[in-house]
Amino acid sequence: MTVRIVTDSACDLPEEVERSLNIEIVPLTVRFGDQEYVDRGELGVAEFWERIGKSKQIPTTAAPAPGAFEEAYRKVIAEGATGIVVICLTSKLSATMSSAELAARSITDVPIEVVDSKSASVGEGLAAIAAARHAASGADTATVAEAARSLADRTRILGALDTLEYLRKGGRVGAAKALFGELLSVKPCISIRDGEVAEAGKVRTHSKAVAWLLEEFSKIKNPEYVMVFHSMAPDAEEFLAQVRAIAPDMEIETGIMGPIVGTHIGPRALGMGWVEAK
Repeated sequence: MTVRIVTDSACDLPEEVERSLNIEIVPLTVRFGDQEYVDRGELGVAEFWERIGKSKQIPTTAAPAPGAFEEAYRKVIAEGATGIVVICLTSKLSATMSSAELAARSITDVPIEVVDSKSASVGEGLAAIAAARHAASGADTATVAEAARSLADRTRILGALDTLEYLRKGGRVGAAKALFGELLSVKPCISIRDGEVAEAGKVRTHSKAVAWLLEEFSKIKNPEYVMVFHSMAPDAEEFLAQVRAIAPDMEIETGIMGPIVGTHIGPRALGMGWVEAK
């Protein structure tokens, strides 16, 4: 059986990882004012962050239409897929999963399982990586989907933001609303918990935020996967080295946050995602 993985561009996977694991990406769109761009097609990561730096306007994002998912499904079927597992951006923050499910109803050729990653960015990406590796081992569609759902329940994301302004204006605040009273005086620390953004801590300086991230990560016992991300943070390489020093035997993936999640997180953020051991 040949099971293929489809995910959306909010996963923030590096292109080389997508290619090596044969993961199909369905793009979301980004809008700056009245100009709309297809993520990863008309707007790359570097160009997005350059525009963020120059623009006073915070962009918005939109989920893919069901037709975009249907096109991806038919593409991988034409390439030989006999089953499809779709890993989606958390359903609590986006309509992306609804589009994926609607499109799946149009396909009768092969079984399709749609999985809520309950996460975003590297959390979603980790689920896609794990699913692709299970698929490569020869597992069937239901087994791959179940593995992805188990992983989604054990995935944790922590981030240290430079500002909450992007989350506030984007409306993706969830349980992080409590931070707004100190919006100008803190470096907010957030988590993605049960598919929603939540407050995880608050400190006064960037260096203390980094120290908090590292301390939290050091408490984790035997994580299965680890991925570090940033949104053009100047100290990203130093942070990665510190994470690797804590877990020297772990294979740690790295990535730059793309336009979809970056729209709501803003520049100069650092973070990490990992999967807790069963």
